[in-house]
Amino acid sequence: MRSKEPSDLLDFERDIPTTPEDVRALEEHRSQAGEDWLRQLEELSKQFPVSPEDLARRPTFKGADPFEL
Repeated sequence: MRSKEPSDLLDFERDIPTTPEDVRALEEHRSQAGEDWLRQLEELSKQFPVSPEDLARRPTFKGADPFEL
């Protein structure tokens, strides 16, 4: 996608303001992967379809209203 006008860079302080309470809550609820993070990542990766056949077997929302932005 191209645009004639340059995009503004995301400024976290301006665009996504957070409070100390927000930061504390995020740190408190952060995932605790620990030493077995690679095994956890491998287990998570098994949840995603890996072949065109697997992709074709994914459930769909047939009959649902079209999504619009």
